[in-house]
Amino acid sequence: MAEPLAPPSAGTALDEPLLLDQETGDLAVASQWQLMWQAFSRHKVAKVCGVITLLIYLVALFAPFLAPYPGSHHDADYTYAPPQRLQLFDEGAFRPHVNGLVMTQDPATLALEFETDPSTTIPVGVFVKGAEYELLWLIPMDRHLIGPVDPELGPMYLLGGDASGRDLLSQIIHGTTVSMSLGLVGVFFSLILGVVIGGISGYVGGRLDSAIQRLMELIMSIPTIPLWMALFAAVPPTWGPLQRYFALTVVISLVGWVGMAREVRGKFFAVRGEEYVQAAIADGCSQQRVMFRHMLPSFTSHIIANLSLSIPAIILAETGLSFLGLGLQAPTVSWGVLLEQAQSIRAISTAPWILLPGIPVVVTVLAMNFLGDGIRDAADPYNN
Repeated sequence: MAEPLAPPSAGTALDEPLLLDQETGDLAVASQWQLMWQAFSRHKVAKVCGVITLLIYLVALFAPFLAPYPGSHHDADYTYAPPQRLQLFDEGAFRPHVNGLVMTQDPATLALEFETDPSTTIPVGVFVKGAEYELLWLIPMDRHLIGPVDPELGPMYLLGGDASGRDLLSQIIHGTTVSMSLGLVGVFFSLILGVVIGGISGYVGGRLDSAIQRLMELIMSIPTIPLWMALFAAVPPTWGPLQRYFALTVVISLVGWVGMAREVRGKFFAVRGEEYVQAAIADGCSQQRVMFRHMLPSFTSHIIANLSLSIPAIILAETGLSFLGLGLQAPTVSWGVLLEQAQSIRAISTAPWILLPGIPVVVTVLAMNFLGDGIRDAADPYNN
């Protein structure tokens, strides 16, 4: 039977949790973060999606090692090459390999087509030597997780080739780095703008709050895609890939901060009348200290939940803009840039595998949305 709580004895740290039951170890006193974790751990779908999201970010971090080829690799002889099937056994022995491809011409339509050449065997290995790169942008390496043992025998295109003769699997892996990092950077800018502007609006109130709200309503009333198109059209075409990357991040953030600001404003309105806030004001704390040292930490969990739902929205925004040709452009590799090749019905009918970059977009957005739902449900564990 559970024992009643006893007052802490002398020398007991006040921040240590008190046990409700010595046999089961249930927590009677726990921090908000501990309660959040307990609530989140009961959300099975969110936990699975959290693992998927972590794996996607690991792919983004170690993309040069995981990809068989570098992002700049291409072979014009294998334009729209079909996917090669990975075979694990050869004549009863374990020898991973793919068969080569030969180009033939249809005598009726004169169209060039690829056919599998069973006489050509391209051995496939792990930790094979390939193009040099810098792992984590620091460590020089030339080993890849998987790839052809002898590139001279032919390429290994497990997911086929694109319009430039590039390995689609390698392009998807390299595109993960750009697309996922863009989501994080865009959310960071949206967080700064949303917390600062929303905090000022909710804390000060009055005419300043009314002016900020009218500005946010004006931004929200403008259709998102045309606004992004107009802002990104102002980017000079002479800018390089890195400059366009940051420009796209800023353009997306200029719209994405509105939702965060409204969320923060509502929370500031809710807590500015609390006793601990009034006590901080009476103690002579500055407005900045009251806002960001006393009020903001009380709803940090809600901000984190909002951010987790904002990242997939930014990923979708980048994909949509790049698909329309207004976002990132080659030689930058992102999921949206890869999907830009799928604008032509003729290209899709010829090489339907160029739609494969859409799969990681769908998986990532669904996983992060379910993860965000789990974090949002756990952000206020006292309701359970």
